[in-house]
This record gives sequence, structure tokens and C-alpha cells, in this order.
Amino acid sequence: MMAGLTACNGAKSDNGAGSSGGGSGEKQSPLQAALASLKTAAEQTDGKKSAKVDGTVKNGPATQTLKGAMDWSQGMQMNVDITQSGGQSPVAGKPMKALYTPTAMFLNMGAAGLPMGGKNWVKYDYDALAKKMGPAGALLKDQMQNNNPNRAMQLLIASGKVKEAGKEDVRGVQATHYTGTLSVSELTRMQSKSLSEADLNALQKQMEVAGTKTETIDLWIGSDNLLVKKRERTDSASAPYDSTVYYSDYGTKVSVEVPPAGETVDFDKIGQ
Repeated sequence: MMAGLTACNGAKSDNGAGSSGGGSGEKQSPLQAALASLKTAAEQTDGKKSAKVDGTVKNGPATQTLKGAMDWSQGMQMNVDITQSGGQSPVAGKPMKALYTPTAMFLNMGAAGLPMGGKNWVKYDYDALAKKMGPAGALLKDQMQNNNPNRAMQLLIASGKVKEAGKEDVRGVQATHYTGTLSVSELTRMQSKSLSEADLNALQKQMEVAGTKTETIDLWIGSDNLLVKKRERTDSASAPYDSTVYYSDYGTKVSVEVPPAGETVDFDKIGQ
């Protein structure tokens, strides 16, 4: 539930893979054209600073639906409603409010009839999670603090593995579909530079043990060069992951009010 809208995390390319290449009189190859279009879309989307979001995240037998808004103008902030179905979760079918700030996520378990330690809100501090989860926690912390709609575009640009897959209608918007598939080793090599080499190696091994070999990223870009849909899928046999998110109303106002400390319990202190 933590990752929600933050499945993958790509670093900006340092190798010029996104360059359109050639002089003004040269014809671009399909790859060059796709990379140039994604670079423009990444810049346009990033500049909008906020958007409404809704989508589904399937992780194994469980499915989450998410609806709300996100703001990435000063670190990642989100205000979304989450409902889970499937699996064995005691909160299945019970809508919950989730608030994301640059340092922590707050989940209203009380709204689902499951207050923790007598408190309605559970706080997931990113630093505490990073220490508890090791390499995966360090990656999650970076994703929660830095993820925004253009990060998947940056990942495909950096990889140089993307192609146009045609034009499609996305909820009434005519959009160009781009797709690319990356291996686990490529994904880990392109993760945040804040991760050490040891953490990257450990993360790659962790993904391989889980049976993950590749991740496929599909992006739909509207005629205004803004991302309207993103889908990310892994092929893991043990824990398949499939996330689809729609983006709209760019520039929308997002309100995130942190719950009072008296109504909050830290996740790592539950049960103590």
C-alpha cells in the first residue's frame, strides 16, 4: 500500500540517450523521435507541479484503487482515498484516507474500523522504513520523496529502450502510446544515485529471488505533451505487479494537512 503510485523510480540520463540527434536536415529514426517526444513530455509534465490521479494497483492477489491528487512542487505530497480488495487484508472493501508528505505517509486505519494503539492514524516515517527494510526501504524512501509523473518517462529515456506503439483514445483524449521493457539489472542500475553500490546489488538480488526478470512501462502522452496514463508491470511469478494510473487536471490545488500528533501512532511502535 505504501508504493501505490510509485512503482518505478528512474534517474535522469547522463549518457545523452534522450538526444534527438542529427542536424536540422536529418531525418530522425523511430527511436530518436520517441526519445525526443518523451523528453518534451517529461519537461512539460514536470512543469505543471500537480495533477489529479486515479488508478488501480494489483500486487499478487490484492488490488488497490486510488483516487485523489498529488503535488510535486516541493517534494512529493499526495491526498488520496485508497480501497483494497482481494487477498486476506482486514481492511478489504473499506475506503481509507492516505496522506503523503516529503517525510512520511499517514494512513487513516480508524476509518476502516481498525484503529492502532487507540489512534486513528498510522504514521510511516520514511527514514524509519529505510532502516527497517534495508535496500528496499532506501529505494522506497527515495520513491516516496521524489516520485512524480515524469519519472517513468525519465527511466525510458535513460534506458534508450522505447518505441511508439500507435495512437489511442484515453478517456476522450487522443494520445500517443509509448512502450519499453527493461531487465532487472537495468532497472537497478538506473535507480536513485542515493543508493550505494552494495544496496543496488542487494536490491537486484532481492528482485531476482522474487522471480522478477523484467518490467514493462507503457506511457500515453496527449497532444499537449502531458502524461495522461501510465502502466507498469513486472513479470514476477511469485508477486506479479500491475499498476495503471490516469492523470488529469494538471495544476490542481492539493491540500495535505498532517493529522495531530495526538491522533497518530508510529508504525514501528505498534505492539510495543
